Amino acid sequence: MNTITKILTTASAAIVLGGTVLAAASPASAASRNGVCESGEFCYYFNSGNKGSVSDFAGSVGDYGTKQPSCFDFKGPGAGKGKCVKNAAASVWNRSGKTVRVYFNSNYGGSVTQDFKPGAKGNLKPALKNQNASHQFGPSSSARVNMSYALYKTGGGHVSCAFDGYTNTRGRHEGIDIARRIGSDVHALVGGQLIYLARGRNGGSGLSTIAIYNASLNKTIIYLHSAPLSSLRVGQQISRGQIIADEAWHGVSSSSAAHTHVEMRPGRQKLAAKSVGDPTLSNPNPNAFWASQGYNVR
Repeated sequence: MNTITKILTTASAAIVLGGTVLAAASPASAASRNGVCESGEFCYYFNSGNKGSVSDFAGSVGDYGTKQPSCFDFKGPGAGKGKCVKNAAASVWNRSGKTVRVYFNSNYGGSVTQDFKPGAKGNLKPALKNQNASHQFGPSSSARVNMSYALYKTGGGHVSCAFDGYTNTRGRHEGIDIARRIGSDVHALVGGQLIYLARGRNGGSGLSTIAIYNASLNKTIIYLHSAPLSSLRVGQQISRGQIIADEAWHGVSSSSAAHTHVEMRPGRQKLAAKSVGDPTLSNPNPNAFWASQGYNVR
């Protein structure tokens, strides 16, 4: 499939992370942003070494926007003034009293992050320089585990294609692809009732599907491409962490691209939303949901 790319969906007005409601402030409500890095703020700099124009923040922001006049921009004097902050910062100064985490993806997601402790100055690491898409004050990562680790209950897994992350395939990717190795145990990330099962087979025309509906959350988690265990039956209750499949390439044209597609759908849904060739997203960005379930999307 495709490599991970930037998630460009708009952030919701408020999301719940680690039990704390984090509002996605808008530029219009951020009157204190004046291009000066003041006490209590987290600041981006356009250039490395804390040089160039400054963009200052007093709280978490899940999506900076990409176009003027609505984007969060660099406001201070110097190189970069007036440019949108998203994917344009090179260094930071954390003058707040909390650790601040910079994320590769919008909505506090992605496999690449960097933490800055209170008072810390520094350059963004190469994978985040000019690749910054959101930041979070006081991230509670200690309370969450990586989604790839939780899926396999062991290391070695990785997100191979993010939500809406197609780079070489036409359409809008409706889930998150996670890969480790053919035969790896696949565990349920959320408990619920198994409402649909298609076993499939290896190869491009053999799509497999496991749909688990959680009534209390009113969400369905759908797993594609992996080989369902022979013991699975529609109607049975699935526990969080229960082994439900072995990683395979059911519905994938090549064994080298074996992975598990994990998709969160609102309501009770038996089938995954169409991704390949479909230009419309049917599912919302799932990062806030996965965070609320105790997972980092990586």
